[in-house]
Amino acid sequence: MASIEQNQTKWDLRFLPSGDTALTVEQGEGVDRGLSVAVVDLASRIERAALAGVVEMVPTFRSLLVHYDPLVTSAAALTEQIGALLDQGPAVQTDSRQWCIPACYEGDLAPDLEEVAARTGHTPAQVIELHAASAYHVYMLGFLPGFPYMGDLPDSLHLPRLGTPRVRVPAGSVAIAMGLTAVYTFESPGGWHLIGRTPIPFFNLRREPPALLRPGDTVKFAPISRETYDRIAMDVTNSTFEIDSVLAA
Repeated sequence: MASIEQNQTKWDLRFLPSGDTALTVEQGEGVDRGLSVAVVDLASRIERAALAGVVEMVPTFRSLLVHYDPLVTSAAALTEQIGALLDQGPAVQTDSRQWCIPACYEGDLAPDLEEVAARTGHTPAQVIELHAASAYHVYMLGFLPGFPYMGDLPDSLHLPRLGTPRVRVPAGSVAIAMGLTAVYTFESPGGWHLIGRTPIPFFNLRREPPALLRPGDTVKFAPISRETYDRIAMDVTNSTFEIDSVLAA
């Protein structure tokens, strides 16, 4: 077992074969922003090094899954090469982006807002203020294409998932559960608390890449009225909305 130093924190590092075409590089345990930075940094190092045979990388909360072509390289070769990359010094600046995502926290777009307020001892307005005041770190994408797991939610808004998941959660729903917040990229079942909705499409096959966010990005939510929500939604439908407009300055 090796170790790396990131932001003055030492993470255990393990290389684990994942079948015959992928290698998992575990960098620690749990959900931790510093650990996530280390995972994203490793993906950036591998991308810049253009290691032969690497096909795709999938960052998670605590590990990086590296898919490779077994006709070009091997798990043993990648283990040695990745270890050498980690010996090159501390984390470097990655090309993470900051987003300001409009979200409506009103009426039928926020079906769980009143209950969340009651269970956390806040008013609905305070829940909105707390949720919108935080800058969220994108830890990973999963569950649905482009679905972002983002943290860290203010402590006073932590709630377990719903006891009985919904059969249908509308696309764009802004949700919270435990210490995380997320946006449902497609209509699907779901067990998180729905406190708002954004008209911004988080996954679009006509974009490259299709997923709006990537691990390491930062997201803030900007409360908007229902009227503004409907206007932006119409612009999205008419393909007249400029997605770069939600990139923070």
